Amino acid sequence: MDRKDFLRLAGLGVLAGCGRGGAPAAEEGGRDALAPPLDVIGVQLYTLRSLMAEDVAATLDAVAAIGYREVEFAGYFGHSPAEIRQWLDDAGLVAPATHVGLGDLEGEGLEAAMELSDAIGHRWLVLPSIPGELQTADGYRQVADLLNRAGAAAAGTNMRIGYHNHAFEFETVGQDGETGFALLLEHLDPALVDLEIDFHWSAVGGADSVALLREHPGRFPLCHVKDLTADGRMADVGAGEIDWAALFALSDTAGLSHFFVEHDQPGDPLASVTASYRYLSAT
Repeated sequence: MDRKDFLRLAGLGVLAGCGRGGAPAAEEGGRDALAPPLDVIGVQLYTLRSLMAEDVAATLDAVAAIGYREVEFAGYFGHSPAEIRQWLDDAGLVAPATHVGLGDLEGEGLEAAMELSDAIGHRWLVLPSIPGELQTADGYRQVADLLNRAGAAAAGTNMRIGYHNHAFEFETVGQDGETGFALLLEHLDPALVDLEIDFHWSAVGGADSVALLREHPGRFPLCHVKDLTADGRMADVGAGEIDWAALFALSDTAGLSHFFVEHDQPGDPLASVTASYRYLSAT
């Protein structure tokens, strides 16, 4: 059976009943399932980009068969908004968010991105990173201004603007010891721009994510869920050291409502997202 046949069978539910004997976890070991489990779990499709490049519809079918109900996009692989929306509907999925570039957040680029996102059903346009030349105190202020302008342009629509962090935002950049993330928190208008916290990269950067969620209520409606091992490796959720129960206990405080599983470099993308889903859903 080739990959495409596997994906289509997964989408048809043939693999959905495999239980724990189905696709193997990409990381060995791990902890017991999350308690309490998450009700609605999403996946960042960047994790499955190699499969998306081959067959978007079949990949969406496959993640739905695993049990995911939400997805976050990181590219459409040349397909039209109408095609993407139809495939989402067919799979029973919704896509609350998508990652976009800087050029998609101003001028005609923003207008086009908002039109496309409205057709697919996105609510958030999320900037996933910034180039090195902007990773300065002044650069973070410039990025915050751009995001605030985009958020103002989206005001009155059903669209929101967001920013997703990596580890570099927690490095000191200001003369007074400020980090890039602190500058974003200071300069981003919470009425216009949301934050998508990546718990793995926040931990790599030395941030206390529990403290961030407590100290900035309502700022984090979106998150990336991927684990970190004691020796610093990225891992499937539940196969690392991050205390997910402590983080998710603050969901109401933080405003967390969309949880996107991700692994940047999975050995087997489907096995990885299956293992993470099992941990988070307690199945």
